[in-house]
Amino acid sequence: MASAIELIQSRLVALHQNKLFEFFVIFVIIFSALMVGVKTYDIHPGLIRLINWMDIGVTLLFLFEIIIRMIAAGSLKAFFSRGWNVFDFVIVTGSLIPFGNGQMVLLGRLLRIFRVLRLVSMIPELQILLTAFFKSIPRMGYVSLLMFIIFYIYAAFGSIFFSNINETLWGNISVSLLTLFRVVTFEDWTDVMYETMSVYPISWMYYLTFIFIVAFVFLNMMIGIVLDVMQKEHEIYDREHDEGEAGEVHWLRIHAELMEQKLVKMEEMLSRIEQQTEPGSKK
Repeated sequence: MASAIELIQSRLVALHQNKLFEFFVIFVIIFSALMVGVKTYDIHPGLIRLINWMDIGVTLLFLFEIIIRMIAAGSLKAFFSRGWNVFDFVIVTGSLIPFGNGQMVLLGRLLRIFRVLRLVSMIPELQILLTAFFKSIPRMGYVSLLMFIIFYIYAAFGSIFFSNINETLWGNISVSLLTLFRVVTFEDWTDVMYETMSVYPISWMYYLTFIFIVAFVFLNMMIGIVLDVMQKEHEIYDREHDEGEAGEVHWLRIHAELMEQKLVKMEEMLSRIEQQTEPGSKK
């Protein structure tokens, strides 16, 4: 009986590690997201019933896949130690809850929409991107704070000097901030500039300095932070999976440390042998 259970477990683990099965699950995730999109159109009721039955089949497949991953992890503790496994478990089990026809249907639909995020847990490259994004947020916070200070200073100047030209765009500091956001995104910003230049001919310096500081300097600083964190995440992934240059360096470092430990042990053994062979030493 025990051998039969172990055989089933080994086959399920092999299925979980199979690339074809992984690609099939990814295809089903994309297909389930498309089904949610199709239901937003005005389609035939018969097709809606077919989609609902297919949605049940997708949910059961996800349940089967999550059970396989639990078995492959070896224990529930190992499975739930990974954050993405917890996310997948919540999404899959939430899809099993019968929401009926009341207001809870909206929650059920939202959970089915979030199933497309399971692609992140299935594709390591997407995990690296999302992890790099979240790790970049604290470092980008300081850049954003400094950017907001520059925004606030320029918005105050704009509200003081340009409010008499266009009250809608520069009436107070709040709308001035929105106008500057429009300028920094290059959304018809020249129209705003030419309007103020009709009264203040040198106001072009105000816009060009603001665009240079915010759009060219601060935004590129944020891009640099994200790229730096992303490179570090790629190196961590390569070290963990022994891939790429970082994996090779990590492999060489580990083996160099092992060789060093062996050399130390050999030196200790040789020193003990020399002490034993010295004249007058105790045998």
